[in-house]
Amino acid sequence: MTVIENEYLKASIDHKGAQLSSLIDKATGREIMWHGDAWPSHAPNLFPVVGSVINSQIVVDGKTYDLPPRHGFARGSDFSIKETNGTHAKFSLKYSEATLKMYPYKFDFQVIYDLIDNALRITYKVLNLDERTIYFSVGGHPAFNVPFNEGENYEDYYLEFEIEEPLDTHLLGSDGFFNGQTEPVKLEGRNLPLTREMFAKDALVFVHPQSRQVAIRSTKHNESLTVQFPHFPYLGIWAKPGADFVCIEPWLGHADVSGKPVELKNKAGIQKLVHGHVFDASYYISI
Repeated sequence: MTVIENEYLKASIDHKGAQLSSLIDKATGREIMWHGDAWPSHAPNLFPVVGSVINSQIVVDGKTYDLPPRHGFARGSDFSIKETNGTHAKFSLKYSEATLKMYPYKFDFQVIYDLIDNALRITYKVLNLDERTIYFSVGGHPAFNVPFNEGENYEDYYLEFEIEEPLDTHLLGSDGFFNGQTEPVKLEGRNLPLTREMFAKDALVFVHPQSRQVAIRSTKHNESLTVQFPHFPYLGIWAKPGADFVCIEPWLGHADVSGKPVELKNKAGIQKLVHGHVFDASYYISI
């Protein structure tokens, strides 16, 4: 476990998956990240795909490769720590014989954490170490405790979008794939009240929302948490029904559409990175 901290926040990062496992608001002592049995993760990092892929496989140059069922293999991989100081930590997952059997590209996937005043910046960096162009998706899956404090109710909280806008969620079938249907999600101004029923059909998935940040707020007090995602065109909102958390998930990519598998490079949201180049994108958690 690697720990970084400043006067506002203390973050603990697990080397398994380079996962943010704890984020403490030092002013109150409050744990921000979900710690529970209902969903045994805290903030997985998603690479080289986001969401489910048909037959748990990707197709590259006509050949199929077996992947874990959802969100790729980075979340279950051991990262090495490359840099650390008081407020900064860099983790690296490089290609190996094992990864080449699942994903036939040579890469260095880095997850970088930086504390900047009352915010934690999470940066995904991908280095193309291959002789050819590589294709991938990345995404975050942070889960935040809701309610913030004991004695409060889940329904006291709401999500505040940056912009008042029409939103349609792209529906996922029971197989975890998009079924081609959408459903309107009605905001109250800029606000989406949290309820225990809102994730009965799985995650809410928004494609190219205008809002580039979403805050978790309460009707009972002024404590809040904001996720900013300036570089991510897709957004997932999810919680396991009945559990006391909500995920705000910035994505570059999303689950497959039901039907026939397509080449990885032709999937929606896939990033293209030519030989010798570097990709990076950041999101922020602030209190």
